Amino acid sequence: MKLASEIKTLFPQLRVSENAPLSKYTTFQLGGPCPLLIEGATAAQLPAIIQLLNKAGQPFLVIGQGANLVVSDQGIDQVVIRFCSDTPTIKANGNRVTVSGDTLLDDLAVFTIENEVGDLSYCTGIPGTVGGGITGNAGAFGRQMGDHLISVELLGLDGKVRTVLHDELEFAYRHSKLKETGEIVLSATFELPVEKKAVMQAERDRILEFRREHHPDWHKEPCAGSVFRNIEPTSAADRRQAAGRFLEEAGAKAMRVGGARLYEKHANIIVADPGCTAQDVWELSEKMAAAVKAKFNIDLVREVRFLGRF
Repeated sequence: MKLASEIKTLFPQLRVSENAPLSKYTTFQLGGPCPLLIEGATAAQLPAIIQLLNKAGQPFLVIGQGANLVVSDQGIDQVVIRFCSDTPTIKANGNRVTVSGDTLLDDLAVFTIENEVGDLSYCTGIPGTVGGGITGNAGAFGRQMGDHLISVELLGLDGKVRTVLHDELEFAYRHSKLKETGEIVLSATFELPVEKKAVMQAERDRILEFRREHHPDWHKEPCAGSVFRNIEPTSAADRRQAAGRFLEEAGAKAMRVGGARLYEKHANIIVADPGCTAQDVWELSEKMAAAVKAKFNIDLVREVRFLGRF
């Protein structure tokens, strides 16, 4: 593929693979191939790569850790750029922290606690990258990424870079404007609430224990976390309600399609048993949504993204 050699010529240190199986790059460990996979690109290199893809007329997709993706068994037609690093890129000035979009959320939580630069302990154990977390306004325990964000450096699909402030991202529950624009978070700056190291570490320990007790370990039981968003309140007096409760009452825990089943401790998490296909996961999610619609007349909204043909 001519494009692969052009990218390797531009950045020889990148890993460029043709016909790459995407099952290796999502926490569900499912899905077919993409025509070209680009790994190891830094925030500084991404604009040039995207400009080259645009010049070639090649559709592309940027992913992080693949923590909320289900890729079709047939694969996808886009070039995939994996913007995810095991080496955190973080700088702190007091309680103002700037972090690369490819840094893992849990690594950011560890850094802020160890260096006592502010409280992001709620990010403990959340799979995915900072960029993906901001795009989906990830959160837990009543807090979310948009709460303390000051600004982001964004890369547009045209390869141009701009800096935007918090309000321009239009944060809402599990949503930001980036879901619509498709822009990529190259870096982000947070101003964090001050907290003592011992308090943050205790909260991290509590969250890790909670996750061990209530959530599957995706390394051992492949999954993508909650399939559906929690239910939005119907009036100012109501609180957001867990989708898992409605799913459980609708009998979801007993459901299974092929190798896809519900996690025994959580009715909103699908896990993949050996032999599971992406289509199994899709069909089980449809079955779950239909059961809640029939019993409660509630339309569940997916939190997991399905890519390709189902």
